[in-house]
Amino acid sequence: MLQLYYTTSALQKKELALPEFPTTTIGSFPQTKDVKANRLAYRKGEISQADYIAFNQKKIADCIALQEEIGLDVLVHGEYERNDMVEYFGESLGGFLFTEKAWVQSYGTRCVKPPIIWGDVSREKPITVDWSVYAQSLTDKVVKGMLTGPVTILNWSFPREDITIKESISQIALAIRDEVLDLEKNGIKMIQIDEAALREKLPLRKSDWHTEYLDFAIPAFRLTHSGVKPETQIHTHMCYSEFTDIIPAIDNMDADVITFEASRSDLQILDSLREHHFETEVGPGVYDIHSPRVPSVDEIVAAVNIMLTKIDREKLWINPDCGLKTRGVSETTASLKNMVEAAKQIRENA
Repeated sequence: MLQLYYTTSALQKKELALPEFPTTTIGSFPQTKDVKANRLAYRKGEISQADYIAFNQKKIADCIALQEEIGLDVLVHGEYERNDMVEYFGESLGGFLFTEKAWVQSYGTRCVKPPIIWGDVSREKPITVDWSVYAQSLTDKVVKGMLTGPVTILNWSFPREDITIKESISQIALAIRDEVLDLEKNGIKMIQIDEAALREKLPLRKSDWHTEYLDFAIPAFRLTHSGVKPETQIHTHMCYSEFTDIIPAIDNMDADVITFEASRSDLQILDSLREHHFETEVGPGVYDIHSPRVPSVDEIVAAVNIMLTKIDREKLWINPDCGLKTRGVSETTASLKNMVEAAKQIRENA
């Protein structure tokens, strides 16, 4: 297993040609009022599909140009077409229904409409491929394909009661797997499958963690990226860093890179990673995106230097805590510029 990891890692490093301490973001960029207005107008039939796509393509082009100007190493398309990371996929997959007004508070003043799973889940056509391929066509840098994982989709939906949770997750995993393979087939070399809600549904009794959840949730994630080439790098992201007690299970997800929230917990999870000899490359968040505050270069350098005392340098990525959807454009730009400058200083002084 260890030899396979190093062989795969070497192939990916050659294929992707990234610098030491690669910089990236978690996926989403600020969803400004015009983005939301464009999506609403399309839903209401006030604009054509062609106009809707053209608007989003312009946003993607601007987002790619901004990331190149900032100097990020791995880019994203910005996710301007998405209302919510679960609702968007639920609307695109068979077997899901939505209410009109059953809003659920997510955090702060943000609310979402969880899907209702009423039948077998299936994928009838590609969901994200066109957006990712368009973004990749605009740059020579690597663009991550962005997906939501099966565990998070199920955990943030109302599940069926006539089949088991294990069966539902497996159905979703197979649907997402089709999307992963289509992204790869269309030239996307890096694919992030977010499992933001993996930690949430652990049973109350620790003795039930594996038999009633982890023993099928972790294999379901592995199923989503089974069949990809060794050169295709698989990422995942997890919100909330309170998962020190399931570190071995997370390592068993067989992702190549895992990013997670860390700044609000004073990087405490890093000790657990080291204690469990965590093999996967990691990107602990270097600054908190839940605040408009712009972190300084020195602050980020200090955080990365702490990380380097606990994580092997060849395994460390540099990224924000989470997606940037709820942040403003100016604060996002300033924060990312400082993050890239911090990575540059770390490389020069290492």
